[in-house]
Amino acid sequence: MSSPSKRRDMDVMKLMMSDFAVETINDGINEFNVELHGPKESLYEGGIWKVRVELPDAYPYKSPSIGFLNKIFHPNVDELSGSVCLDVINQSWSPMFDLLNVFEVFLPQLLLYPNPSDPLNGDAASLMIKDKNQYEQKVREYCERYAKRENITNTISEESDEEVSDEDISDGHSVTTDEEVAGHVEP
Repeated sequence: MSSPSKRRDMDVMKLMMSDFAVETINDGINEFNVELHGPKESLYEGGIWKVRVELPDAYPYKSPSIGFLNKIFHPNVDELSGSVCLDVINQSWSPMFDLLNVFEVFLPQLLLYPNPSDPLNGDAASLMIKDKNQYEQKVREYCERYAKRENITNTISEESDEEVSDEDISDGHSVTTDEEVAGHVEP
């Protein structure tokens, strides 16, 4: 049997060679971000999320830590932290699973079939149960506001917990220093 570090390397390489955009953090393979597109024919279709992955030293015997970096309105995703409530990742993880399973199957299934009876976001769960149309409208609003390409193209150093106002997003202009612009080509 191969060592956990070899398995980790292999799983990360498989993910990088797949159709998913992977951005490593601090040039390591224990922490990285993955671009996740909303599943077709779902409320989340057209949305793009940056998902943070942290691999524990004991991976694949211990599950990865998964969290959405840009906001998503979903009963099983904490709106503030982006933490995911998904049994297959949190409780029933097996070394038979790999990172491709997480991004090709587990997260798309979570978006397709939310579970309001086991919520991390009580507001989303309550709205889903009480007023499905209002819930669907709010999901679409979040997708439009937070899950577009411009919401995930920040570099790691630009990510922060600060709220971005509608004015910052809608005016199409931003204030940057020369250091932030270095290496970027203006269209």
